[in-house]
Amino acid sequence: MDLMHSIGIQATSYLQENFMDFQDWFLFISTVADLRTTFFFFFPIWFQLNESVGIRLIWVAVFSDWFNLVFKWILFGERPYWWVHETDFYGNVTPPVIRQFPITCETGPGSLSGHAMVSSGVYYVMVTALLLQLQARNRNTLRDRWLHHLLWTGFWTVQICVCFSRVFIAAHFPHQVIAGVISGILMAVIFEQVLSIYTASLTRYAATIGFLFGFALGFYLLLKMLGVDLLWTLEKAHKWCERPEWVHIDTTPFASLLRNLGILFGLGFGLNSPMYAEMSNGKPNQGLIFHFSCIFFSLLVLNLFEFLELPTDQEILFYTLSFCKCACAHICAVALIPYTFFCLLPPTDKKDL
Repeated sequence: MDLMHSIGIQATSYLQENFMDFQDWFLFISTVADLRTTFFFFFPIWFQLNESVGIRLIWVAVFSDWFNLVFKWILFGERPYWWVHETDFYGNVTPPVIRQFPITCETGPGSLSGHAMVSSGVYYVMVTALLLQLQARNRNTLRDRWLHHLLWTGFWTVQICVCFSRVFIAAHFPHQVIAGVISGILMAVIFEQVLSIYTASLTRYAATIGFLFGFALGFYLLLKMLGVDLLWTLEKAHKWCERPEWVHIDTTPFASLLRNLGILFGLGFGLNSPMYAEMSNGKPNQGLIFHFSCIFFSLLVLNLFEFLELPTDQEILFYTLSFCKCACAHICAVALIPYTFFCLLPPTDKKDL
């Protein structure tokens, strides 16, 4: 593995030496590839345009990140920004100088890349949904074929940019991002066949959340009893990060887990709420004004919740409040905001988008 890691360090060093002018672009790509973009931007848009796609986005993102967490705990992957300082691979030779950035110092293990895994899964869902709309038109025109190639070209362009970005900022080695992309696509393909997520009851959501949290916590406690500390990377992050303020509690494994589970609970609670049931049973009134109003106010409310800062001095309190914040935000996006406009806007005979 040391040889593979050293090749990864050379790749990071090469990118930083030759593409530093693209620093802002790489940082932007890593930010956009974060799960928050899916939960607080893509989801509210897709949920109004195509509800089933919005639901699948959440399930794919949550399960991708959960499996990513389990893989990280099993594989014990290193990260470039600390490995280069601790390895004996270089001996008496001075190792390459690796720069760090404000988003470099993530606190979990490096394998697999969560950004690459979630990004590939989420974008695969969106691209295949758009292609399905093309197929539904039952046409095979030259324009449709070009659009088909354009969508897949865009998909792979995004994934390549995400991979280069994560290597550039020294958060991951190349093999970690490649494995992440492949795993994310597999996760999205699997959930194409899982139709029960569209009709899942609140009990099913609660059971799923309980299983995901219970398995992760049980796995953590079991290995801790056996003398294996799955949070071994926290010490490395604090030791080798250039600036203490770059180490954020919301990048810890359990912070990500509770945030995701809160969002999944918010989706399940909203879909099984009386407000949503009344909208489903009432007269169709979802015209363009309804959909775009819901999208606009959902984006606004979700991002207001996202900018709500939580106390970080107590970890358990932070995790609990993070779960509650994300659950409340997505209950608003799924049920409260649409129901408000359902009551305010007059009925129309237009069909759903």
